[in-house]
Amino acid sequence: MKNFLLATVGLVALGVAAPASAADLAARPYTKAPPMVAAIYDWSGFYIGANGGWASSHNCWDVVPPFAVVATAEGCHDATGGVAGGQIGYRWQTSGWVFGVEAQGDWADLRGSNASQFFTVPAQTNRSKIDAFGLFTGQVGYAWNNALFYLKGGAALTDSRFTTIDTATGIVTSSTGDNTRWGGTVGVGFEYAFASNWSVGVEYDHLFMQDKTLNFTTPAGGLFQTDRIRQDVDLVTARVNFRFGGPVIARY
Repeated sequence: MKNFLLATVGLVALGVAAPASAADLAARPYTKAPPMVAAIYDWSGFYIGANGGWASSHNCWDVVPPFAVVATAEGCHDATGGVAGGQIGYRWQTSGWVFGVEAQGDWADLRGSNASQFFTVPAQTNRSKIDAFGLFTGQVGYAWNNALFYLKGGAALTDSRFTTIDTATGIVTSSTGDNTRWGGTVGVGFEYAFASNWSVGVEYDHLFMQDKTLNFTTPAGGLFQTDRIRQDVDLVTARVNFRFGGPVIARY
């Protein structure tokens, strides 16, 4: 009985001591939450995309010897219409600056005409058409996180066809056939990344195409006239790009 009483007293004392010991433990230390992380968009990487929009080509014709004593103006006209195509490029970013290279190719349907001021009897209509164009450019821009403003410049080419038409009958009297010419281009654009790899933008380009002297031949193959034709193109497109690259960069 004595041993039983001692054991009971010991258990009671242990039960009383346990809460007191727990009360003596130090409070759980406070752990500070990690700082907020700012996601910074990285424009580096290869990209591919599509574009579409509107363009206007300004064309001025001068008939040249031997069909005129001196080069004589036939008049100018704008060839306007829609464009659609794609682009592929690569960009690399250092700090806020973004550098890149890009190749762009577009189908086009730019058409325009004017009455010749030189060949008036019989009356003749001069017609210009651009079927396609390409741009090969370098870029430099500045990014504010996922917003990018850039300038571009480089080489351009157009695929054109020039024809003369008898105004009274509408019959084609001569043509240059498909004609490819090289020139230069400058442009400006704005692009906004709405997802980790997707961006949309708008771009304006001006194409400075060289003056070119072209021979016009009849449907039978005979020489009809020779003209020097000046050509410039203004181009406005909306663009969407997919970038092959990693996620945004986390910065504290």
